[in-house]
Amino acid sequence: MKPITVHRQCGATLLEALVAILIFSFGVLAIIGLQAASIRNTTQAKMRADAAFLANQIIGVMWADNHANLLSYAHRANGTNCGISGTDSGNARVISWIGSTTTSGTILGTLPGSATAKPRITVDSATHLVTVTVCWQGPQDASPHSYVTAAQING
Repeated sequence: MKPITVHRQCGATLLEALVAILIFSFGVLAIIGLQAASIRNTTQAKMRADAAFLANQIIGVMWADNHANLLSYAHRANGTNCGISGTDSGNARVISWIGSTTTSGTILGTLPGSATAKPRITVDSATHLVTVTVCWQGPQDASPHSYVTAAQING
């Protein structure tokens, strides 16, 4: 005589295997989600580092230049955050830096949307405080990002 419990166990192994595959699939999906978030955060960190490099690059040029030329570096000094407006600088070094920041294949050319969101340089004539704002906007971003740095340039 066969025990009744054998008939109750039919298909239990198949059900256990399906549950194990389901749990494993959720784990794989979670890892894929973490990988996507990691890539997004790494990309944003690279863009911030590029913006910091560019802002420091023009500040370094200002430090090396004659102090009397400091006011000529002001570029689109009006507006707030990335809503930049005002007149362009006539300083050749600023024009060269702006050209290098908005041309593809250069450092800021790697920042998405930087060709339309031009950088801003403000110069306070009394304190010689220079503020540089670099903006960019990724295709998936709803609003632009900005990097702002300030330096006191004494001559």
